[in-house]
Amino acid sequence: MAHLWEEKLVRSSNEELVLGRTRWRRFALAVVPAAVAAGALLFGMSAGAFPAQFTVSGQEFKVSADHLDGQDFSQFPGWDTTADGTNLPVARSVIGQAELTNLCQSVRIPDNLVDALFPGVDEIALRIEAGGQGTPANANNLVIGLTELSGDATFTNMQIGNDAAEISGESDLTGQFGQRADAIEIDDLQQVAYSTTAGTFTLNDLSLRVVVDSNGECF
Repeated sequence: MAHLWEEKLVRSSNEELVLGRTRWRRFALAVVPAAVAAGALLFGMSAGAFPAQFTVSGQEFKVSADHLDGQDFSQFPGWDTTADGTNLPVARSVIGQAELTNLCQSVRIPDNLVDALFPGVDEIALRIEAGGQGTPANANNLVIGLTELSGDATFTNMQIGNDAAEISGESDLTGQFGQRADAIEIDDLQQVAYSTTAGTFTLNDLSLRVVVDSNGECF
């Protein structure tokens, strides 16, 4: 039977979970997209989007949704960079405006850390759910560094084979493959990613849980 620590373990000032004396901020930050203000991290859709300008943990997280409805979609090669300077190849997906129904985000805590800190526990995951009570989660200027994506997708006014530098605004991507569409819809979305940023990300009916169970991840 799963043991759940609910939101009473969350410090709202910095989204930090504390279980015993162990700090969980690094895992929360891997899952919860940052609300990015104006400045260097604001991804201007009219001028394209550039690779995420923050150091990633290098730990992948999972995202699922029953349905994604997006406007102003583009995709091109990219990279996320870890603290030791390692570049991780990703597909950079940019959506100007997105709505996600029954959104789930999860990150599994590495087994070696679980074994060291919680003997006898098999798996621990941080899981966030939102947009499941009739009001979808929504985001604008959404930029994702993903490694896997599956679902049933429909694109409107699709262009395949664009020069990636043109649609991303990154000269380093000149001559690389890109694609874009006026709109995208995906049913049964499943995604694995290193990073997510957004101008704003509204998580309606937010639920955050630390799940000590083998079924803690979204898929």
